Amino acid sequence: MRFAILTFLFALLLSLALAAAPQKAIVVSFEDPDTPQSVVDEAMKAIKDAGGVITHEYNLFKGFAAKASETAIEAIHAMGDEYIPTVEQDITYSTQDA
Repeated sequence: MRFAILTFLFALLLSLALAAAPQKAIVVSFEDPDTPQSVVDEAMKAIKDAGGVITHEYNLFKGFAAKASETAIEAIHAMGDEYIPTVEQDITYSTQDA
Protein backbone atom coordinates (compact mmCIF):
# COMPACT_ATOMS: atom_id res chain seq x y z
CA MET A 1 0.00 0.00 0.00
CA ARG A 2 2.78 2.42 0.91
CA PHE A 3 4.56 1.66 -2.40
CA ALA A 4 1.41 2.52 -4.35
CA ILE A 5 1.01 5.83 -2.53
CA LEU A 6 4.68 6.74 -3.06
CA THR A 7 4.44 5.83 -6.74
CA PHE A 8 1.34 7.99 -7.12
CA LEU A 9 2.99 10.95 -5.36
CA PHE A 10 6.11 10.62 -7.49
CA ALA A 11 4.04 10.54 -10.69
CA LEU A 12 2.07 13.59 -9.52
CA LEU A 13 5.23 15.57 -8.74
CA LEU A 14 6.79 14.60 -12.05
CA SER A 15 3.74 15.72 -14.01
CA LEU A 16 3.66 19.03 -12.14
CA ALA A 17 7.34 19.62 -12.83
CA LEU A 18 6.90 18.97 -16.55
CA ALA A 19 3.82 21.19 -16.75
CA ALA A 20 5.62 24.08 -15.07
CA ALA A 21 7.31 25.26 -18.28
CA PRO A 22 5.78 28.68 -18.93
CA GLN A 23 4.11 29.17 -22.28
CA LYS A 24 3.83 32.42 -24.21
CA ALA A 25 1.09 33.48 -26.60
CA ILE A 26 2.86 34.03 -29.93
CA VAL A 27 2.16 34.70 -33.60
CA VAL A 28 4.44 33.00 -36.12
CA SER A 29 4.46 34.41 -39.64
CA PHE A 30 6.50 33.86 -42.79
CA GLU A 31 7.10 37.04 -44.80
CA ASP A 32 7.97 35.27 -48.04
CA PRO A 33 4.65 34.65 -49.84
CA ASP A 34 6.27 31.70 -51.64
CA THR A 35 6.83 29.82 -48.38
CA PRO A 36 5.54 26.27 -48.93
CA GLN A 37 2.69 25.11 -46.70
CA SER A 38 4.90 22.19 -45.67
CA VAL A 39 7.26 24.64 -43.93
CA VAL A 40 4.34 26.17 -41.99
CA ASP A 41 3.06 22.68 -41.13
CA GLU A 42 6.53 21.68 -39.92
CA ALA A 43 6.67 24.74 -37.64
CA MET A 44 3.22 23.89 -36.21
CA LYS A 45 4.35 20.31 -35.62
CA ALA A 46 7.44 21.57 -33.75
CA ILE A 47 5.14 23.61 -31.47
CA LYS A 48 2.88 20.63 -30.79
CA ASP A 49 5.82 18.24 -30.24
CA ALA A 50 7.21 20.60 -27.58
CA GLY A 51 3.90 20.61 -25.70
CA GLY A 52 2.48 23.78 -27.24
CA VAL A 53 -0.97 24.43 -28.66
CA ILE A 54 -1.92 25.97 -32.01
CA THR A 55 -4.71 28.46 -31.27
CA HIS A 56 -5.37 29.81 -34.78
CA GLU A 57 -4.25 29.27 -38.38
CA TYR A 58 -4.27 32.38 -40.56
CA ASN A 59 -5.49 32.46 -44.15
CA LEU A 60 -4.55 36.04 -45.07
CA PHE A 61 -0.86 35.35 -44.58
CA LYS A 62 1.36 32.33 -43.99
CA GLY A 63 1.31 31.86 -40.25
CA PHE A 64 -0.45 30.82 -37.07
CA ALA A 65 -1.01 31.76 -33.43
CA ALA A 66 0.07 29.45 -30.65
CA LYS A 67 0.89 29.03 -27.00
CA ALA A 68 4.43 27.71 -26.81
CA SER A 69 7.40 27.31 -24.50
CA GLU A 70 10.75 28.95 -25.09
CA THR A 71 12.07 25.55 -26.23
CA ALA A 72 9.45 25.37 -29.00
CA ILE A 73 10.22 28.92 -30.12
CA GLU A 74 13.92 28.08 -30.36
CA ALA A 75 13.07 24.95 -32.38
CA ILE A 76 11.17 27.06 -34.92
CA HIS A 77 14.08 29.48 -35.32
CA ALA A 78 16.48 26.56 -35.89
CA MET A 79 14.39 24.99 -38.66
CA GLY A 80 16.18 26.57 -41.59
CA ASP A 81 17.58 29.61 -43.30
CA GLU A 82 15.58 29.70 -46.51
CA TYR A 83 12.15 30.54 -45.05
CA ILE A 84 12.75 32.53 -41.88
CA PRO A 85 9.80 32.84 -39.49
CA THR A 86 8.97 35.96 -37.55
CA VAL A 87 7.88 35.18 -33.99
CA GLU A 88 6.06 37.94 -32.11
CA GLN A 89 4.20 38.10 -28.84
CA ASP A 90 0.45 37.80 -29.40
CA ILE A 91 -1.11 40.88 -27.82
CA THR A 92 -4.35 42.77 -28.24
CA TYR A 93 -4.21 46.25 -29.70
CA SER A 94 -6.94 48.81 -29.14
CA THR A 95 -7.75 52.16 -30.70
CA GLN A 96 -9.93 53.10 -27.74
CA ASP A 97 -8.93 53.88 -24.16
CA ALA A 98 -10.04 51.16 -21.80
